[in-house]
Amino acid sequence: MKKIILAILTGGLLAISWPTYGFPLLLFIAFVPLLLAEKKLRISNTKKKSLKLLGLSYLSFVIFNLATTWWLYYATPFGMYFAVLANALLMSIVFLLYHLLAKKISQKLSLWMLVCLWIGFEKFHLNWEFSWPWLNLGNGFSEYYTWVQWYEYTGTFGGTLWVWIVNILIFNAIIAFQKHRIQKTLIKSLLLPIAIIVIGIFSSLYIYYNTTIPETKTDVIVLQPNIDPYKEKYQMSNHGMAKKLIGLAQTKLDSAVSFVIAPETTLPRPVDLKQFTTTKAYYELNSFILKNRNISLLSGITFFKSYPASKPINATGNYFRNSKNWYNSYNSSFFLRFQKKMETYHKSKLVVGVEHFPYRNIISPLVNGYMIDLGGSVSTLSTQNERTVFSDKKNTVAPIICYESVYGEYVTDYVKKGANFLAIITNDGWWSNSQGHKQHFSLARLRAIENRRSIARSANTGISALINLRGDIEQSLGYEKTGAIRGKIAINKQITYYTQHGDYIFRVAMLVLVIVLLTSFTKRKQAF
Repeated sequence: MKKIILAILTGGLLAISWPTYGFPLLLFIAFVPLLLAEKKLRISNTKKKSLKLLGLSYLSFVIFNLATTWWLYYATPFGMYFAVLANALLMSIVFLLYHLLAKKISQKLSLWMLVCLWIGFEKFHLNWEFSWPWLNLGNGFSEYYTWVQWYEYTGTFGGTLWVWIVNILIFNAIIAFQKHRIQKTLIKSLLLPIAIIVIGIFSSLYIYYNTTIPETKTDVIVLQPNIDPYKEKYQMSNHGMAKKLIGLAQTKLDSAVSFVIAPETTLPRPVDLKQFTTTKAYYELNSFILKNRNISLLSGITFFKSYPASKPINATGNYFRNSKNWYNSYNSSFFLRFQKKMETYHKSKLVVGVEHFPYRNIISPLVNGYMIDLGGSVSTLSTQNERTVFSDKKNTVAPIICYESVYGEYVTDYVKKGANFLAIITNDGWWSNSQGHKQHFSLARLRAIENRRSIARSANTGISALINLRGDIEQSLGYEKTGAIRGKIAINKQITYYTQHGDYIFRVAMLVLVIVLLTSFTKRKQAF
């Protein structure tokens, strides 16, 4: 019973430490109860220890996942249950691997292997077919962003490492106290993890207050049309939406504005990419640019490319009903400038189940009736291999579409392409007025810090904002508000250490893991 209580305690501590309502200081002790439960189980005489450990850790991580991402239910009940149960299982498997290692090698060494395994899990979750990195530990500091200004050197894996080091040191201190019962030794042992927390926070504050905002700035307008994504949005024509966007922009417009930024899929009706420039919506928007020659427009749209069935069908092909043709569908952005050819970018980090069906020949028949309905159909979207950036005469913007903003190293690819500020275009109305849109907004601050790039964030329904390169919110427009934000955002061309080197902490962790495992295996072999 005690072990179950400890497992519940870990789940609860992780949940109440999470953005946007939580206090991340609790992350530094959250894993200690589960580590104690594992230790008690491992040294006990009970049978089926591995299975019981898997159950205990699964209990912890189901609580964590359910308490922090329950809001997915608003968009897709099936998707919510799948995300919670599957993600909790993956976290539990990491703990099970640690449990098995702890039986073979020393306690201290196995703990550091747990850190490497967890970092490996988080990196895996950034890249595999069912990618869901929302609960990677480094994200837990997004509301207390002044604590992690050194993410410009480490990315969020620095936060994950910070959390685990402190948890392990506190766990070791408790184990030593339980063994020797010397209170002074416990106090001394706790000084190191406390010092690591304090040094981490104060070094971050030093960086924060010594990070200067560049004087070079550009004027932007960010639009928030506030259209219900389930009903109202798909009742509007692209032409009608284009006129609405122009009307919002004109409330803040003058000759100093350089960029107007509109949300993800704000033109809701799918359009053939080859024919878009002949549509009324394009004519309306292009006429706006012709009248305001200094302005560049970045907006979201749904494009498709059709091709006859006689051509080979690619992995993301979709079938036109009552037709012999196939098509590729894209969640895209387009960029308009005065007397320049339209440029496009296709979203390439897709939402599992909604925009992307992994192994869809197997899964689609099983879950097709349970996934979110995005205006009448669910189709597998296509992507592009390289990031695209858009430039006016002076500045270059990264067109980050919605879910892509959760991926740290992925966003650095835009900056390496020359982006000197970031635009996040999104539609967060799928999750109603819940923690979903608040957490998504909060994570944007981490991308600003990692790359030291200002952010112009345009949400159809959610939170639109201007965020500076230290992660401060300079202006914002709240949920279910219709309007536009006008402001100057700083332009930065310097490249951070993290932008240049990416997730190097993961690479070091994997190297350490391989070396230790090989060394341990060799020693055991020699012993025989």
